[in-house]
Amino acid sequence: VDLFMMNCELLATCSALGYLEGDTYHKEADCLESVKDLIRYLRHEDDARDVRQQLGESQIVQNDLLPIIIQHRQDKALFDACIRLMVNLTQPAMLCFGKVPDDPVFRHHFLQVTSHLQAYKEAFASESVFCILSETLYNLLQLDWEQRQEEDNLLIERILLLVRNVLHVPANPSEEKKVDDDASVHDQVLWAIHMSGFDDLIKFLASAQSEQQWSMHVLEIISLMFRDQTPEALVSAGHARSAEEKKKDSNELEALRQKEHAEKHSRTLQRGTRHSRFGGSFVVQGLKAIGDKDVIYHRNLQNFKNYTHDIGKAVRRVPKRHRKAQESGEKRRSALNVRLFLREFCVDFLENCYNRLMYLVKESLIREQTQQHDETYYLWALSFFMAFNRGSCFRADLVSETMSIRAFHFIERNITNYYEMLLTDRKEATSWSRRMHLALKAYQELLLTVNEMDRSQDESIRQSSSVIKSNIFYLMEYREIFLTLLRKYDETKQPQSYLKDLVESTHLFLRMLERFCKGRRNLMVQRKRVKQRKSHGKKKEAAPETSPEALEETWKIVEEELKGLSESLTQSLVPFDATSETPLEDQRTEAMVRVQDALLARMGPEALGLLRAARSVWPEGDVFGSADVEPEEELELLKQILHAKLPRSSQTMEEEELEFANPGIVHPYLLLLKSYSKNTPHTNHCIARMLHRLAVDLKMDALLFQLSVFHIFNKILNDPAAAAYQELVTLGKYLVKRFVSLAAQNNKAYVELLFWKNVGAVREMTEGYTKEWVLFFFQVLNSNRTRRQVVTQLVHMRLVGNAKELKKPKYNFCHIQRKGTGIVLWTEEQELELQMLFEEYRDSDDVLGSIMKKLTAKRSRARVVDKLLSMGLVSERRELYKKRSRSAHGKSTGKGMTEEEFLAELTQGTQDDPVDRDDEYEQEDESEESEAEDLEEQESERPLNDIKIWIFFFPPIGMSGPLLWLQNCLNKTADDRENDGLSQPVPLAPFTESNEEAMENKSFQRLLRKLGMRAPANEQESFWRIPAKISVSQLRSAAAALSPEEDKPKNDDEQDGTRSPAEEPRGEEEEDASHEQRAQALRALLLARKRKRYTAEDAGIYGRFIFCLG
Repeated sequence: VDLFMMNCELLATCSALGYLEGDTYHKEADCLESVKDLIRYLRHEDDARDVRQQLGESQIVQNDLLPIIIQHRQDKALFDACIRLMVNLTQPAMLCFGKVPDDPVFRHHFLQVTSHLQAYKEAFASESVFCILSETLYNLLQLDWEQRQEEDNLLIERILLLVRNVLHVPANPSEEKKVDDDASVHDQVLWAIHMSGFDDLIKFLASAQSEQQWSMHVLEIISLMFRDQTPEALVSAGHARSAEEKKKDSNELEALRQKEHAEKHSRTLQRGTRHSRFGGSFVVQGLKAIGDKDVIYHRNLQNFKNYTHDIGKAVRRVPKRHRKAQESGEKRRSALNVRLFLREFCVDFLENCYNRLMYLVKESLIREQTQQHDETYYLWALSFFMAFNRGSCFRADLVSETMSIRAFHFIERNITNYYEMLLTDRKEATSWSRRMHLALKAYQELLLTVNEMDRSQDESIRQSSSVIKSNIFYLMEYREIFLTLLRKYDETKQPQSYLKDLVESTHLFLRMLERFCKGRRNLMVQRKRVKQRKSHGKKKEAAPETSPEALEETWKIVEEELKGLSESLTQSLVPFDATSETPLEDQRTEAMVRVQDALLARMGPEALGLLRAARSVWPEGDVFGSADVEPEEELELLKQILHAKLPRSSQTMEEEELEFANPGIVHPYLLLLKSYSKNTPHTNHCIARMLHRLAVDLKMDALLFQLSVFHIFNKILNDPAAAAYQELVTLGKYLVKRFVSLAAQNNKAYVELLFWKNVGAVREMTEGYTKEWVLFFFQVLNSNRTRRQVVTQLVHMRLVGNAKELKKPKYNFCHIQRKGTGIVLWTEEQELELQMLFEEYRDSDDVLGSIMKKLTAKRSRARVVDKLLSMGLVSERRELYKKRSRSAHGKSTGKGMTEEEFLAELTQGTQDDPVDRDDEYEQEDESEESEAEDLEEQESERPLNDIKIWIFFFPPIGMSGPLLWLQNCLNKTADDRENDGLSQPVPLAPFTESNEEAMENKSFQRLLRKLGMRAPANEQESFWRIPAKISVSQLRSAAAALSPEEDKPKNDDEQDGTRSPAEEPRGEEEEDASHEQRAQALRALLLARKRKRYTAEDAGIYGRFIFCLG
């Protein structure tokens, strides 16, 4: 239909509704059909929402629909149709367009629809309208569920949706021009709701058991009612200001007065007595201009302190993606009568509705019976009403539904989800950031409520608070959530108000943790399970040392406290973490340790509750007592747990604070410190306290020696109102004093100001620089300790932050490797040396080995082989293989040799160079793999007896299955080649998970190379292969080497010393076999001696290592 014709049809339809004469509305005969036609037109409107705009311009809601429902409410069909039409017309513009349009034309349509909605909201600010709605809703709610029809439920839902839509309309401050304590349009709507009694119906829907299906609608309406309010403003409504509030206001006023006085004094000094034309020109010595000459200053000297080279330059436009996130709309203070009515609403809601409504909403969210993002209403209600309860008259029972570990877990999971969506859905990053801020506020309010419970006069409430704290301080995800959020803070996506709440929440968490750890030696925590190498020494246990006398005294106190307690004590405790990677058996031990910690802290009810909760989780074995245990047996079990020595994982408060000693965490604090003059005194205190923890408590003041930090403190020190920031002033003076004293000892301290520093750099700056720490310790220790062992010990002793700080450089003075290539540059002297060594050893049995021993420059075997080929000294790699003479066969097998001679031959070339031992554990060195690939053929020719001994002394742990699979592959390939007479490369394709893991194991790959298997040659190959050159006999020998033959029992003939004629010719073979077995035994003896020597040396070296580092 043409747009012009549509306008005519809409006009005719609107005219057919009726007309308003004075205060009386006269409806036409076909009024009901016209309303249905308008609903039909709205269903088929275009993307520009033309029908909605035209109906808004005609003011159909103000002139027709509202008078109809007021004066003709007895016509039920017409009333229902009008309500249905108004629900459609008042739906948010965001739902109509999907999002705020980017196109200018559609943006104009979006703003037009929004302006019409604001006009509708002003028309709804009438007591008569809400009286009709509340009366209709009241009559419908009086019906029992058996008497209600489907139309009645639909009408109830539409009335709730209509009120929700009206409250959702955004305010227009430029049009309303209202100030604080004045009634805005939103306040007028709220007052109409109150005067009509609609708010009482909302509370009834929230508390009635038979009306739980409307719980989500009720929560949406309540959240929109309190949209412009803060809990603090409602708590203080109608009360006189306290002395603390008066003092706070006076301090703020005094700071503003001092600042104004300083600005006035500065303006007075800037005002010169002479004409500006005679201000003078001055040469600034030491400050260079663009050229080599000094700056010439043409202004008054009073302004010189503000001089910069940027004066007169155009301000660079900041790209949109680098701009700071915008803050949400500011809160305004409503009229006093509105605040008083909302305050009474909050009190009644908390006493009668909160726990039940939040339970129903939480269940709907868990079962996914709600719409998308409905959890934001739940998070808002949790933070708002718990804050109101905490500020008015705190009662823990009013918010018991949301005061649990489940609530912490729910919010933590939502914060993680919101952050992931913030990174992936960049177009909606602003919305995800707001949701993340809302979840953070809810988490902060939970901590504040727990903190308030600690100060309660009721012992049971304090006990419940202790139980909650022991859980959130124990579980890793709750302890590290603030560390993660601080590291991931992005000022382009998250506003400064989010950072403010994050800093205050972190301060509160650390303060609660500090009080919780007070009087305790350490804190029982959950740690990540990290796979570590097995240690031969005994692991130290961080168990608290308590004398038997102290334990007996503790037990007497706990026993008196536990007598007479009910069986249903503390049933809400959760003794395990279902999301943890820790096995269930280890969690059972941790639960036992938590029971012991509660007993040591003389918290008997908590210990008994944990014991009973753990008994229900781990009933097997009666570790926590049997199901029908008697109270006396339960007390005896607790006594045994108190005196038991249990393994524990603990953490001190200093270790927890040390996690914050990171530039990525300090940087957000400094971003917030830049706006110190706009921050609240509490926010500045939280910042100063964190910097004090780092600089004073942890002695990490050098972490703050950065130019931007000093620039901020210089601004604070020169602020005329510096007296209002005494805490920051004191901290700034302390840092400057410490830096001056350090600069007198370290002449590089001024250069260090330009860089952010980690823990390792801080220690170097304060304790002295070393070119290579690990190399220094190698020289001091002078032992066979590997580089990795030294690095691990340094990290364990917290001498460095992590192992990356001691990462070995990829090059030295003679070995230059360009980034992105594998090119190794050789100098002329190195090439000449290589040529001379080749000429000297070209006739030896092991050319390459002799060259590697004498070569000055450090090169891998593969690089030396490549260089020899490129220089034309050899034509193929085979010429560099070690020659094996047949005349030495008997000698190699041990025939005619003494044990000392054989051991001497085996030890040739096996002396480990210290540098080679260092590189053995350096996984970043790529030469190991390249060398192995280039010398595969040489590896395949090694005697298989060495492989047997290697497997015997260095068996791949947990590789029995893959070894059997590899043996079967070798035997099958040998059979196929023997039957077909063809030799082709055969891939080793693993089909089980254990075999796949084995093929990725470094130890298993070394075994494959020793057997002569070929690694994938390029990206197109995925599997190792059995080369075609390996013969059938070699394959069978390799398979036999993987499973050494067991000693077979001798038969009776051999015991008698007789031999059959057929066995006599085998005498020589058996003699050779005996020599071979003797060689194997001597090789095994040699390896055992070497391992024993290394173990003894390691034990002595470890003691010297601890002594040197200590």
